[in-house]
This record gives sequence, C-alpha cells and structure tokens, in this order.
Amino acid sequence: MCGSVALLLALIVASMLYGALDVPAVEVWRTLLGDAPSGRVDNAIWSVRVPRTGLGIAAGAALGLAGALMQALTRNPLADPGLLGVSAGAAFAVVVSVAVFGLGTAHTYAWFAFAGALAASVLVYVMGGLGRSGSTPVKLALSGVAVTSLLFSLTSAIVLTDADSLNRYRFWSAGSLAGQSGDELLRILPFLAVGALIAFALAPSLNSLALGEDVARSLGLRTGRTRALGVVAVTLLVGGAVAVIGPVIFIGLVVPQIARVLLQYTGIGPDQRLLLPLSALLAPCLLLAADIAGRLLARPAEIQAGILVAFAGGPLFIVMVRRRRLAEL
Repeated sequence: MCGSVALLLALIVASMLYGALDVPAVEVWRTLLGDAPSGRVDNAIWSVRVPRTGLGIAAGAALGLAGALMQALTRNPLADPGLLGVSAGAAFAVVVSVAVFGLGTAHTYAWFAFAGALAASVLVYVMGGLGRSGSTPVKLALSGVAVTSLLFSLTSAIVLTDADSLNRYRFWSAGSLAGQSGDELLRILPFLAVGALIAFALAPSLNSLALGEDVARSLGLRTGRTRALGVVAVTLLVGGAVAVIGPVIFIGLVVPQIARVLLQYTGIGPDQRLLLPLSALLAPCLLLAADIAGRLLARPAEIQAGILVAFAGGPLFIVMVRRRRLAEL
C-alpha cells in the first residue's frame, strides 16, 4: 500500500513537470505557492496540469474501484465496466444528450451518463440471469459483450448522421484527460465520492459473498441489497468518470488483477477491505502514466491516454484469459 502511494505521488510530480512545455521543479513549486515566474508557466500549471492531474486521480480511482467492485459482485475476475456494457451505456447516453438535446459540458450530460450506465448494467444482469442456471460469470460476460456491441452500433449510427455529435464524440471517445477545467472536476467529484463510500462500505459484505450465495445468506447477508447497492456504486463511479474523460476501457479489468496479485504475494489474500482501496490507488497510477507517456511520445501534440491504456490493456487481457483457461484444465 505504501509503495502504491509513493508511486502515485511520483506520477503526480511527473504530471506537473512534463508536457509540451517542460517546467523545472523549482518553477512548479513557485507557481503552486503563487509566485509564478511567468504567465505562460502559471497558465500551464494552474489551467492545464493541475486540473488534468486531479481528473486523472479521481477518474482513475473511480474506474479501478468500479472494476474491483464488479468483479466481486459477479465473482468473475474478468468482469470490467467496459466489458459488461456499463461504459458503453454511459457513452451512448452522452451521445444522445449531445445529438438530441445539444448539451456540451460534462456537468450537463453527467445525468445522462449515470442513467445510461444504470440502464446498461440492469440490462446485462437481467439477460445474464435468464435461464434455469441463473446468473453465471460466463453468461454475464456474453450478455455484456452483446449489450456493448449493440450500444456502440447505436452510438455509431447517431454520430454518423449528426456532424456536431461526431466532432465531439471522436475526441471524447478516445479517452483523454485534456480539455477539462477544474470546475468540471468539482462538479463530478461529489458523485464519485458517494460511489466510493458505498463501495468501501460494502467490502465486508463482498467478502461474505465471495464464499457463495448460500453461505452468504446463512451468514445473514442480504445478497439482493448488496448487489443493488453495488450497482448504484458502479453507476455513480463509471457514469461520473465516463462523462468527463470518455469510455476508457481495461483500467477496471487490469488494475484489480494487479492488486490481487500484490495482496497474494504479500500473503494477505484477496480481502476486499484491502483490495478495493489498493485498486483505487493503482488505477490512477496507470491512467496518469498513460497520460504522461502520451504527452511525451508525440509532443508538441499528444496521444490520448485512453489509446495507450487500451494498447497496454489488450495484451494483458489476453494473458489473463489464457492463464484462467490453463488453470481450469
């Protein structure tokens, strides 16, 4: 845990130092204290890097926490808000808000993102629960793929027929921390905070749920209530993050896996009371690292953080699936 905090602090410092304009550490420190050496440096720090760094921390923590929560609720280590349709639902609702209602800022279409995330998650759970065997990890994954494909098809149909929506969507859909002000972050932060508080409060119940439905009920756990609160938390976390930075995938999948491996390596085991906060610490590290790399690889332009996360997350997902298959043989 301490190592994760140290890594996050190092990435925060790097996020302040590097970009299209490299700013020495001394000048960054002076600017943060209100003694900027120039207006250019002051604008680069306060108007660009402080908001995007704060956004990377908040949105990354939300996505990592949502991924860990979904994996615990479904007892599926391959569950992810992006793979189970939640991100696609939020993205579709945001595009509808832009195309139909002409909304253009994160705090105005955040409610649409929340509604879309909730509707998609409920649809996936309903579809995954159909049949005699009820809800299973495989059925949930297949339902998520189907819902995600449908929503992205509908999203593409809308943006291809509306030029304004296409212009907004093509940058936003790549997933980026750039272009948002501190005001947008402050407006979304309360929703992320409430979602995080619910998630952390559910940690003991998730430990019981990991033992199985029957055992959890015998221990007095109200599994329906736990799942309902979990859906609310995921909706708030994913809806708020997607509304601001776009549908960044793989963070919620990869980060809890890394956290789980670290906890097993230290001999602690997959205790949700530690897994959830560790995921919330590691996810911003991944998102900030991708954002910093995107600034440095193509400067003075930049590569969106979501592209680099997907580039790294795709191979990791394939490795995890293969390891899971081998373990089941």
